Amino acid sequence: MPDTHPRHVSRRIAAIDLGTNSFHAVIVDIYPDGSFQTVDKLKEMVLLAEKGFKNRLSDAAISRAMEALKKIKTLSDHQNAEKILAYATSAIREAENGGELIQRAIDEVGIKIIAIPGRVEAELIGLAVQHGVQLPDDPVMMVDIGGGSVEFVIGDKDTFSHLSSKKIGVARMTAQFVDHDPITKDEIEKLRTHFEEQLTDVAQAFAYQRALLMIGSSGTLENIGMMIARREKKSQNLSVNELEFTDEQFFDLYDELIGMTRKERANLSELDDKRIDLIAPGLVLVHYILRKFMIKRVKISAQALREGIILRYIKKEMKDIKALAPFSDPRQRSVMELVNRYEWHENHSRHVADLCLQLFSHFRDDLDLADKDKELLEYAAFMHDIGYFISHRKHHKHALYIIRHSELLGFKEIEIEVMANVSRYHRRSTPKMRHRYFKKLPKHERNRVKKLSAILRVADGLDRSHFQNVRSVDVEKLDHKTVIYISTETDPQLEIWGAMRKRTLLENMLSTSIDITEDQSRFLK
Repeated sequence: MPDTHPRHVSRRIAAIDLGTNSFHAVIVDIYPDGSFQTVDKLKEMVLLAEKGFKNRLSDAAISRAMEALKKIKTLSDHQNAEKILAYATSAIREAENGGELIQRAIDEVGIKIIAIPGRVEAELIGLAVQHGVQLPDDPVMMVDIGGGSVEFVIGDKDTFSHLSSKKIGVARMTAQFVDHDPITKDEIEKLRTHFEEQLTDVAQAFAYQRALLMIGSSGTLENIGMMIARREKKSQNLSVNELEFTDEQFFDLYDELIGMTRKERANLSELDDKRIDLIAPGLVLVHYILRKFMIKRVKISAQALREGIILRYIKKEMKDIKALAPFSDPRQRSVMELVNRYEWHENHSRHVADLCLQLFSHFRDDLDLADKDKELLEYAAFMHDIGYFISHRKHHKHALYIIRHSELLGFKEIEIEVMANVSRYHRRSTPKMRHRYFKKLPKHERNRVKKLSAILRVADGLDRSHFQNVRSVDVEKLDHKTVIYISTETDPQLEIWGAMRKRTLLENMLSTSIDITEDQSRFLK
């Protein structure tokens, strides 16, 4: 396919926001100065929570998601996007089978989805608003109303003083509180009480940095803004970005819409069809925010999570390459030189290494391991994903090849072979005698690889989201099973799913069954 990139374009990437109701994709050209320009967009409705927020995504919802991802992948390939950044939010993050959808996306479409915690979603939205809207020097409140969650950011044009994500999105609230058409006064009051309970920390943060301006992003607030603009007879060609309205203009719209039936709402040409059933909780939430925080003006940002994904990528990838710190240990220095050369997933790999060391401390005696094993395990964890530099699908095998053929200083040849094999077995198949590089190892080294890769597999599963959700690990050894307790920042389902499917080798090495569960006493609210 011919190269369509202008010579001054540094890179073309696609960013996907995998939301509760829809998947939004944007393809952009990134320029050497760090700016970017939109090339194409695609929005696909998926309705992941069509039957409310259950523990599982339905088969139909997963099918819609897969079809949407295939269309986005086709568009990205057609537009010659070099990289696809796909971030999933609350609906996938919370579902006990969200990991299955993520794995199918890799296997069937070739898109690697990263499920981000709420605080990261809020930060990315804040970055997008800072980039896309002219902000005052004084603090503002940024609010992004989605289907599953609502993100709150308090900050100015340079910094954020508060970031939070609340499970009060319009699809979730509709399923939980709205049973009548039109919404009743009792349901409205229950919604307001719920918002009061959920937004305690936001109110506390707001008390320290008061704001008179709210910046709203995403579909619900965009649609509210456009409805007010049309009521005020503003231009039909008005851009949603920087569109403004006052609290009184909103209250007038609220009074008109809140008592309407579904049929009456469906007759409103300015209300998006997909929001006919979801707009009532959105109106109640905005009404509550404006009254509670005494905000007088609202401005709309057309940029939201997907643009935040791009900005985060630019910040990470476009910075000058810094020289490695002068490590005194040649073993450590050579490993760091290697992982930097192959663009390692640093935050994920360091976190997996830390989880490996925590698990190592619990199972060291049971597995008859020593200090030298601990060091090799840590370095293998650092290097386990460098195969992504070549391809996603077989990156574990590429990691084996890269490590074996790299000149790692200070290591004996057998140590390099052990690290290469441990890295190779962090996913997919466990060690088998039909695997030639494993078979070539002496018997005691093969056993060493099994023990260390068993730990790495579980640790890697515990960071399935690649966003360091697991904060600490504890282990309880019972007569007939071992329980691994995890303390997390947010919903643990994806990490539990990721680790449970990788626990078999460790069970075999320990000769016991393993269960992985959330440590409720340490859950970080």
